Amino acid sequence: MVKGCSHRKLRENKKAVSPAVSMSILTSAIVVMLLVTITFANNYLSARVAENEFKTMQQFMQTVGLQIDDVAWVIGRTQTLHYASTYGSVTLQSAALTYNFYSDGSLVASFNVSVILFNIPVSHYSVANGYFEMIFPSSPSFLQQNASAPVARVFAIEKLPMPSGSYVRIVVAPIIRQLNSIVNNITYVRLYLPVLENGGSPQLSQSVTLTGRNVDHTSISNFNNLTVGVGFPYGVGMGLSSDFFNFQRTSEHVNATAGSVVDVYAGDVKVSLGAYS
Repeated sequence: MVKGCSHRKLRENKKAVSPAVSMSILTSAIVVMLLVTITFANNYLSARVAENEFKTMQQFMQTVGLQIDDVAWVIGRTQTLHYASTYGSVTLQSAALTYNFYSDGSLVASFNVSVILFNIPVSHYSVANGYFEMIFPSSPSFLQQNASAPVARVFAIEKLPMPSGSYVRIVVAPIIRQLNSIVNNITYVRLYLPVLENGGSPQLSQSVTLTGRNVDHTSISNFNNLTVGVGFPYGVGMGLSSDFFNFQRTSEHVNATAGSVVDVYAGDVKVSLGAYS
């Protein structure tokens, strides 16, 4: 008798969840899981695209550095390089470096030099705060010697915080090439520095156009001591300090014997972003 009552109570229990409600709950749970999965997949895909873009732009910026050497010493020569970027952009920071040439302690030449930067917001791609990678050349000095030495240094850096924004950056910074030769027992020292200048940013395309404009020449005869120093005009205001560029030293002595003839060549290069020839 008791057993029969128990079965009857179960059959008459109306508190169980109906099939329609159960299906709604199950469907909602599946939709939520799908949304979470799709969001994760999109974030993962975006991160991989940004990472691949960053690595591709390292090669592009190295090519820009090599092309600077091609146009800096030929007036009127123009080279345009195109890139494709979803998350980043190329900018030019005017007068980010100052190179000063001192002969026997006296200033004989000074040049304000711009740098080219490719910036990806850390919200799209980040390595680690304090990350620094030398791309080209391997030497950290701003004074390079021999005929095959570059005139631009390419590196990647993530340094936070900075007033100009939170980015991981690839930087092309002009440096100096030194060539020594001996003619009739006289040592000739030739120093080559590309001076990048702002040519405007029409923003017509993702491209960098380099144009050789002029070559300035300064000659120093019978010098006894030559030193080159680099300064950072925007070190405080924009964070483009010595720590950002990470040169081995901020002053370099030019190796040459007393009585040598020194020629300083500064090749003016107009850098236009978004315009192409």
